[in-house]
Amino acid sequence: MIADLFSEQMTSQVQLAAGAYWLRGFALPQADMLCDILTQHFVDNPPQQMMTPMGYKMSVRTTSFGQFGWVGTERGYGYTKKNAFTKQPWLPIPDSFLDLAQQAALQGGYKDFIPDTCLVNVYEVGSKMGLHQDKDEQDFSQPIVSVSLGIPAIFLFGGAKRSDKTTKLTLTHGDVVVWGGASRWFYHGVNPIKPDQHPVLGKVRCNLTFRKVI
Repeated sequence: MIADLFSEQMTSQVQLAAGAYWLRGFALPQADMLCDILTQHFVDNPPQQMMTPMGYKMSVRTTSFGQFGWVGTERGYGYTKKNAFTKQPWLPIPDSFLDLAQQAALQGGYKDFIPDTCLVNVYEVGSKMGLHQDKDEQDFSQPIVSVSLGIPAIFLFGGAKRSDKTTKLTLTHGDVVVWGGASRWFYHGVNPIKPDQHPVLGKVRCNLTFRKVI
């Protein structure tokens, strides 16, 4: 199944798997505000290239909001209460971000979602994210809410095994993907970003990923 199969559908919500939904254009009403906040956040908490345990730099640049921020080092992946680069606590998740995440989760059937982290990945042309599971958290009862801003990306959504067939979605500015329950551990990734231009964010894609760590 690929995104082209959905291109002629007029519905804004597509079920990808049990507990997983593609909410097309869900964040568009708040998109300009989200971009403004991100732009300001990048001034004091600039996205950084994290490391993999193999000692390579990731192709995406990363920063965070919330009680915890995600980090990658040669010692492994995990969460910290302080930005390792600025040595300061991460800024709280803005109320507008939190409201969007909760409304998207509710749209997917998940009530009372209160994320304690918002990971921000910045993709430039050629950046990608290999298939992986989000498993650095302690609380797997809560969903993941992923918001796309900026230029398009081909999002890969697989299954419980890395070898499972993936669905390819063309995520555009304002799209949201929510997955939890049976799909919480499903593999997912992003194909290399192709050249494009967004009127606000320029030649990048920003992805907000809301999670409950503990």
